[in-house]
Amino acid sequence: MKYGFLRVAAASPALRVADPAYNAARIIDVIGAQAEKGTEVLVFPELSLSGYTCGDLFLQKMLLAGCMDALRAVAEATTGKKMLVFVGLPVVCEGKLYNCAAALADGAVLGFVPKTHLPNYNEFYEARHFVRGQQKLALADLWEGKRAPLSTDLLFCAEGHPETRIACEICEDVWVADPPSTRHTQAGAIVVVNLSASNEIIGKREYRKTIVSAQSGRNVCAYVYCDAGMGESTSDMVFAGNNMIYENGTLIAETLPFAGEACEAEVDIGFLIAERRRLNTFGSRGESADKYLTVQADFFTDALPAPRVTSMPFVPAGEGERAERAELILSMQAHALAKRLAHTNAKTAVIGISGGLDSTLALLVTARAFDLLGKQRTGIVAYTMPGFGTTGRTKNNSLALMKEMGVTARTVRISDTVLRHFRDIGHDPAVLDAAYENAQARYRTMILMDVANETGGLVIGTGDLSELALGWCTYNGDHMSMYAVNCSVPKTLVKYLVGAEAGRLGGKTEKILKDILSTEISPELLPPDAAGNIAQKTEDIIGPYELHDFYLYHFLRRGDSPAKTLFLAERAFEGKYDRATLKKWLVNFYRRFFSQQFKRNCIPDGVKVGSVSLSPRADWRMPSDASAVLWLREAEAL
Repeated sequence: MKYGFLRVAAASPALRVADPAYNAARIIDVIGAQAEKGTEVLVFPELSLSGYTCGDLFLQKMLLAGCMDALRAVAEATTGKKMLVFVGLPVVCEGKLYNCAAALADGAVLGFVPKTHLPNYNEFYEARHFVRGQQKLALADLWEGKRAPLSTDLLFCAEGHPETRIACEICEDVWVADPPSTRHTQAGAIVVVNLSASNEIIGKREYRKTIVSAQSGRNVCAYVYCDAGMGESTSDMVFAGNNMIYENGTLIAETLPFAGEACEAEVDIGFLIAERRRLNTFGSRGESADKYLTVQADFFTDALPAPRVTSMPFVPAGEGERAERAELILSMQAHALAKRLAHTNAKTAVIGISGGLDSTLALLVTARAFDLLGKQRTGIVAYTMPGFGTTGRTKNNSLALMKEMGVTARTVRISDTVLRHFRDIGHDPAVLDAAYENAQARYRTMILMDVANETGGLVIGTGDLSELALGWCTYNGDHMSMYAVNCSVPKTLVKYLVGAEAGRLGGKTEKILKDILSTEISPELLPPDAAGNIAQKTEDIIGPYELHDFYLYHFLRRGDSPAKTLFLAERAFEGKYDRATLKKWLVNFYRRFFSQQFKRNCIPDGVKVGSVSLSPRADWRMPSDASAVLWLREAEAL
């Protein structure tokens, strides 16, 4: 396990019902193939050595002995392999027959986990053959005088990594009101495997996914579900091998029904541990934890993981999902703002429009809020305030957008007033420093605040989550407002929201919004170049927003270290940025994030729309003077 990733797989090989030797041979083939891939936990279906549909043959000594011989062959096949393997078989213990999962590693049988809940609603009548598994520890006979523990309460732990505990349940166990895995995770299990034989009928796949997703999410664990394959098909049922792997409620891999493939994924144990630590409602080490038997095995490899990772974690991957998500976020922003406007009895909403992405999104949201309240959009007082760096393109887009949105549009040229301010404070306007830039931002905010007072309204903040993370805002300038609608929307998502509204509104508005989307991101506080184009390009100064959003997500949401973040960034941005570039902006991210906390500690109210937010009131509490030395030391050494 490297960088906190555990490689898991669920496989449903071809089998013959009641032919353990044949089934063992197929399982051994899969073990060999998965070992070459570096798989560390491998799961096979319920009763995979015998076949699930044996019926009364389970009562035959010949079948039971054949399964034990097959288990021995499979166990020996794991010798020398860094792998924990789960196979299913019937096991006799103390004169009773159990439907068990056997855990194998390095040639040994670590233990048997019996099925707790036995269905009795189909022609195979499990309760006819098997007894219910018990928590009480028993010892089952193997071969040559060897025995292995048998209990529902077994945990399998990686040597040297006590936080990586793996528990097992079998098929029906997860379908009941109180699955055993709930107890297992409270005892510390962070991965749950399920050996299943769930027949396929219309609609069952969707329900199965709902159950497994919910169990993975509520227990903050990885869940590896392995379903019986097509070899089980017999009599009145068909089995489809619908294998699934979930991580904290999210599906990360699935084998479609009847595909006949292994389901493989890298589960992020580091993230699950961090998430459990963050959620104080999740209680590990429950009252019965000390009653569990924990068996250790060495199944971690040194193989470099190959997790699936997206370069834009804040933006849904699918086109349909993106459209649905965009509409939801825009509605959340608009309803939150509508509530604040109604509560304060605000007559107007005052907003500065720069021709950039953030103020455009804020205007679109404000228009929606006014529509929700049944208020005339003329009550939205929008200002464009050209200064030293304003270009004709952004100014024209501002005016055109305000016109199309039907709001009250005003223009205030700030250059002369700012120059007078420079004379008042003795600043040389030829010196293009922080005072030169921030004086413009603060004067614009003063105009908006005063207009809000004059019109009985609220100033709508436009700054986004990415700017807050990097401190890319002027303290008491664009940093301040009376309600911030974009404060938990990262820059990469802002683009998609504006694009979604462009498509929805269509016509001339769509054309304007598309031109805004193609404009360089800039605060436009420094003079344009000789051709009148934007000279101050934000991403040239602080780094690409797509990188900073990626780093922010993995820092705050996943709890990843700098080394792990850089490793993931190399995969996500392969072919676009080299390692040196990724490292440069990663170091810059940590430096800016820590040094700019003082700005975040006094930000105005703003609506939370996602799981990552920097509000100091509920989501991110950090002293303004915290040191970044631990993070920078690791990042700079990479």
